[in-house]
Amino acid sequence: MKKVELLSPVGNKEMLYYAIHNGADAVYLSGKNYGARKFASNFTNEELMNAINYAHTYGVKVYVTVNTLIYEEELDSILEYIGFLYQNQVDALIIQDIGLIKKVREYYPNLELHASTQCHTNNKEAASFFQKLGLKRVVLAREMSPEEIQKIDIPIEKEVFVYGALCVCYSGCCLFSSLNGGRSGNRGECVGSCRLPYQLIKNNEVVKTDGQYLLSTKELNTLPNLKELLDANIDSLKIEGRMKSPSYVGYVTRLYRTLIDKYYNNEPLTLTKEEQINLKKLYNREFTKGYLFHESDIMNIKTPNHQGIPVGKVLSTTKDKIKIKVTNDSLNQGDGIRFQNNNTGMIINRLYDDKSLLKNSISSPHIAYVENTKHIHGEDIILKTTDFKLTKSLEQVTEKKIPIDIYFEARKNKQMSITIKDDKNKVEVLGNIPELAINRSTTQEEVEHQLNKLGNTPYKASFIEVNIDTNLFINIKSINELRRKAVQELTSKRIHPHQISSPSYTKKQSTTLDKYPSQDKINISILTRNETQLKCALENQIDTIYTTDYNLYNTYKDYNNIYYRLPRIINTHPNLENENLLITEIGSLNHYQKNNHLISDYTLNITNHNSIELLTKNHVKKVTLSVELTDNQIKNIMKTNYPAELIIYGRLELMVMKYCPLKKCLNYCKNCKDSKDKFYLEDKEKNRYPMLRENCITHILHKNITNKIPNISNYISYGIKNFRIELFDEDYNEVENLIKKLREEIQKCER
Repeated sequence: MKKVELLSPVGNKEMLYYAIHNGADAVYLSGKNYGARKFASNFTNEELMNAINYAHTYGVKVYVTVNTLIYEEELDSILEYIGFLYQNQVDALIIQDIGLIKKVREYYPNLELHASTQCHTNNKEAASFFQKLGLKRVVLAREMSPEEIQKIDIPIEKEVFVYGALCVCYSGCCLFSSLNGGRSGNRGECVGSCRLPYQLIKNNEVVKTDGQYLLSTKELNTLPNLKELLDANIDSLKIEGRMKSPSYVGYVTRLYRTLIDKYYNNEPLTLTKEEQINLKKLYNREFTKGYLFHESDIMNIKTPNHQGIPVGKVLSTTKDKIKIKVTNDSLNQGDGIRFQNNNTGMIINRLYDDKSLLKNSISSPHIAYVENTKHIHGEDIILKTTDFKLTKSLEQVTEKKIPIDIYFEARKNKQMSITIKDDKNKVEVLGNIPELAINRSTTQEEVEHQLNKLGNTPYKASFIEVNIDTNLFINIKSINELRRKAVQELTSKRIHPHQISSPSYTKKQSTTLDKYPSQDKINISILTRNETQLKCALENQIDTIYTTDYNLYNTYKDYNNIYYRLPRIINTHPNLENENLLITEIGSLNHYQKNNHLISDYTLNITNHNSIELLTKNHVKKVTLSVELTDNQIKNIMKTNYPAELIIYGRLELMVMKYCPLKKCLNYCKNCKDSKDKFYLEDKEKNRYPMLRENCITHILHKNITNKIPNISNYISYGIKNFRIELFDEDYNEVENLIKKLREEIQKCER
């Protein structure tokens, strides 16, 4: 039976140690660049080499994340970096950028690749596309259920997140941080826009809600339902947490390891009450089973912070001291606590009992005093957010030991030999010819004693066999040298499990680009959201018209320039043939490319020419560039006349969510379909973000309209010949004026 893989997060060397020695089968980590957790400590190249060697010694696989979007100017450096990883026998790369996937498959065909969760794989068709590209595994969207996962019945491994922080937006689909905060989530720089406070606005009126953190999710915890996941034919269970503490990584890994082993031993999968409390102490924003188990409420809109556990309440305060009634667990010197109502925290440096005596610990139901360094006033609830004793106990790690069998042989007039075997490898080392005994012979027990001295090595002897002739004297130093040499050779085999060829990529090497037909005419496209806008586009003879309404598309599709913009979230793709389609996700590319006319949307995150070439080879006739690109990056891509489209005007989409704030806050479902109400999220600066609902999927749009029309001459000079206007709620006259203004700017460039 193939056992599920337990995959743990590693943000630094200490976390690597904790993950390995608490039972991880594999770890995922990043170098200093190209990883989707840029603000973790991460690893230098030298540290990566050491990490790979260390993990391999213990039989643990290493997956390196190169799961950011790649800009044109980075293609050489990232392929050199991947060559370095390949040479150091990394077990797999986790990749987002489809253009990078294309090049890695060319240069390193034997290197295992996994499609990152940033690839937005939430259906069978997307998984099938990556399988055809030669990827071994897909990291599935967190929004999928076990039933949906089971439907991905193709030969590709499936990996799912089972514990840790959740993104409220479908991964790879979030532009909130990038377009609003200047730091791209697709580049590992997320500012955490979803953890900020917002108000819900309905028709210009503030809606009262139970909390103000309307986009903040709880923490995923599938431990209570682990058996169902293990029954679901999933290949890898992934823990989130490269930005968390080493003790967090170690403890969560340990609990999953314990329950997984119990599952395969047909034992009950249960956690003790203490283990459940410890998980809360280490980190929780409240727990949820997530969409994996159809949880109806995955949000904690009251706070985005770690909650710990309630441990007491403030009875009174003075200028110097806070009097606390310990109502649960205990308070310890060194604990971190938070005052719930004051929303401030502190470390307990000095802890006093009710007799003003210093104490290391005070348990429930006694009185405790702490210093009032945070100027707390009034009654409050005390949350323990760091448990000093728990942290110290988790620092005591029992190092993993690898069982080996040792065979030793010493014969007259023959070189001594030692053979060591682990579960996969075998090494044999020869030594000197033993001397004949003069006073006394070396005994079998003496040899066994020396062979068993494995000390600080990662090995333990599970079996030792010694065969020696009588009347031989064997120097203890010789035995030790043989053992050390054999152990070193075994470790080398474990670190470098297979032979690799030299990397085929060199910086000076160039590829032959496909020749694309030149396009003389500058074309305008418009995305419309209602019939009025569509009619205006038709009457103004727009070259390409997209509509988000399938009924409108069917009504007007006799005009061969009308395209239906497919949804971003598709669980099962309907059969469509000979249609004009604007595709928004990879599954649609796979499903519709053979029998339809395709244009790809900006939601496919195209940031380099390799991605364009991959799409056009898969029958996409026009590729919309990422809205995250700078002007200079667009210029770098367009050194060849690619069939590229650029969004020149519009209110762009920041998030697409399975979660609905209207359902959470207003129980609005029964009114949603036919409602004319307008809803917004409003931030602290009073900026408003429109929300759209579509088949129980929520879309959040930008607070501002992007307008690059005044700069169109630059883009034309770069070689862009296709420009799009994205409409939101503009009326007929506003649309017509936009078209007129864009055409005027184009005409200026053509003079």
